[in-house]
Amino acid sequence: MKTYIEPSKEIPIAYEADVLVVGGGPAGVGAALAAARRGARTFLIEQSGAVGGVATTGLMSHWTGATEHIGLYGEILRRAQDASDVHLINPEKLKTVLLDLLSEAGVTWLLYTFAVEVIMDGDTIRGVITESKSGRKALMGRIIVDATGDGDVAAKAGVPYTKGREEDGKMQPMTLMFKVGGVDTDRVVRFVGGFEDTYETPEGDIQSLARQHLPFPAGHLLIYRSTLPGVVSCNMTNSINVDGTKAEDLTRADYECRRQLGPIVDFLRTYVAGFETCYLLSAAAQIGVRETRHFAGLAKVTEEDIMAARVFEDWVVPKVHFNFDVHNLSGAGLDKTGVQKHFSQRKHYTLPYGCFVPQKVRNLFLAGRNISGTHKAHSNFRVMPICVLMGQAVGTAAALCVQQGIAPDELDVSAVQEVLIAEGVSP
Repeated sequence: MKTYIEPSKEIPIAYEADVLVVGGGPAGVGAALAAARRGARTFLIEQSGAVGGVATTGLMSHWTGATEHIGLYGEILRRAQDASDVHLINPEKLKTVLLDLLSEAGVTWLLYTFAVEVIMDGDTIRGVITESKSGRKALMGRIIVDATGDGDVAAKAGVPYTKGREEDGKMQPMTLMFKVGGVDTDRVVRFVGGFEDTYETPEGDIQSLARQHLPFPAGHLLIYRSTLPGVVSCNMTNSINVDGTKAEDLTRADYECRRQLGPIVDFLRTYVAGFETCYLLSAAAQIGVRETRHFAGLAKVTEEDIMAARVFEDWVVPKVHFNFDVHNLSGAGLDKTGVQKHFSQRKHYTLPYGCFVPQKVRNLFLAGRNISGTHKAHSNFRVMPICVLMGQAVGTAAALCVQQGIAPDELDVSAVQEVLIAEGVSP
C-alpha cells in the first residue's frame, strides 16, 4: 500500500471540559445529562446531525426491553411521549426533546464532528482530536466518556478488545430501519414484534413466507406501530458478515439493505393484510449496527450473571431486563443461541461499576454497547433503555471523579450509588 506522510501542525484546543462525552446516542446523552446536572462542565460531540443515535437517525420504532421507567430513561419517555404507548418513538420529536434536555442541563454540544484520534499522556487519556467542517481541532477533558457504540476512542487509546462472537469474531447483522405509509392498521392481523411470533395467512405461515419470498439475507417479518396514523415501522432489512468499524462494510451494508426495500414492500403488499396499498415512506439516515467491539474492563458481564439475575455489590445500573436478542449471524431471523418470546429469566439484574472502567487506560469510561461483556450478554444489555441508564451511571461517576480529583479506578462506588438512589435509581 502506498503511503503519504502528513506534515505536523499545531492544532487549536477548541474546548477544555470537565467531562468530554464522545457519541450522542442514548448512552452519550444520558452521560452528558448526568455529568452536567452534577455540576461538571460537560461537552458532547456527535458525528451525525442529531443526537439520539439509533433512536432518532436510526429510525428505531420503540424503546425495547422491560427496564423500569426510572431515572433519565423515565424522564426521556415522559418528555418525548407522542402516542398512547409511551414506548413508541416519534424520532423528530425525540431529536428536539433530547437537545432541550441537554440545553437545560448546560451541556455544550457539537454535531457533525468525528473523534479521529486520542491525546494520551502515558496511559492516561487527556482528550481527542476531532475533524469537522471547521477543521482539525483538539478537545480536552479531565474525564472522557466513550459512548461511540463501537468504542472508537477506547480502541485508539489502547484498551484491549475482541470483536463479536468469542469463537469466530462474527458479529450480529446490520439493519436499516424504514417506515411504510398507506397501511390500514385496523386490518393488520398482528403486529409481529419478534422472530418467534407468527400467524397463519391463506398462503401459509407469515414467517415462512418471508423466508421464501424475501431476498437473502432478509427473510423475516418484524412490523411495529408508529406514532403516526397509517404508518408502520419495519425492522426487516438485513446485512450479514459486515464489520461496523469499517467504512467499507458500512457502505456495503447500507446499499445491500436499501436494495431490499423494494422487494420487502412488494412482499408486504402481497401477503400482509392491511398493507395492500402501502408505500415506502422513509428509511433511516444511518444503518443500525448491533455489535462490534467488546472491551476489557475491570469487571465483565456474562450471560450467567443475567440468568442468575445477579445484583452486584458494586451495581450502578439496576432493574434492567431483556432477552438474548441474538439476530442470526448467518441469515434472517433469530440466531440459534437467541431467545426472545421464550426467555425464561423474568427477574431484573444489575450492571457492575467495573464493566464501565476499561483496563490499561485511565480517566476513561465506557458507556453503551461497548462495555465489558460477553457476546451473548451484550445481546441483552445493548438495548437503548439500558444504555440510557448506563449513561446516567457513568455521567454521575465522571462528575464525582472531577469533584474529587481522582481517576475512575479510584472512585468509591458507594458515592455513585448514593446519588443514584437519591434519584430513584436503585435495585
